[in-house]
Amino acid sequence: MTVTQRRGRKIMMTPGELDAFLTFQRTCRVATVSVDGAPHVSALWFLWDGSALWLYSVVRSKRWADLRRDPRVAIVIDSGEEYDSLRGVELSGTAEFVGEVPRTGELCAELDAVETLFARKNFGLDAMPHDGRHAWVRLRPEKIVSWDFRKLADR
Repeated sequence: MTVTQRRGRKIMMTPGELDAFLTFQRTCRVATVSVDGAPHVSALWFLWDGSALWLYSVVRSKRWADLRRDPRVAIVIDSGEEYDSLRGVELSGTAEFVGEVPRTGELCAELDAVETLFARKNFGLDAMPHDGRHAWVRLRPEKIVSWDFRKLADR
């Protein structure tokens, strides 16, 4: 994973701030490339495990079809309403598919911790409810750019 920022280094998040932000936030915007080359952006819940972003996507969605055809993806997570409170992260790289498609709960050691954490964070449950319509996508970011405009007040 590369965290390189030529501009905005004064407002970029530290590794600890980045982990805390991604762990706390719930919704991201996923940008994929459509068959005609046009961008497609959709909102989705996610889980950050400290090194990868996990998406639980409907397999009969445009997002899923786009990623199957072209796994390049960019994801933005942000928060704040006023200019001096804006903060966020853009992660980009190549999507990987993990587990069976669609996910039915078949044993998959790689997904044990992910599903437990995702279920607790997003559903308030101790176990993942599998509906046979979703499957897992993992992004191990190749590039991360972050910003925290609250740091501008420190100047």
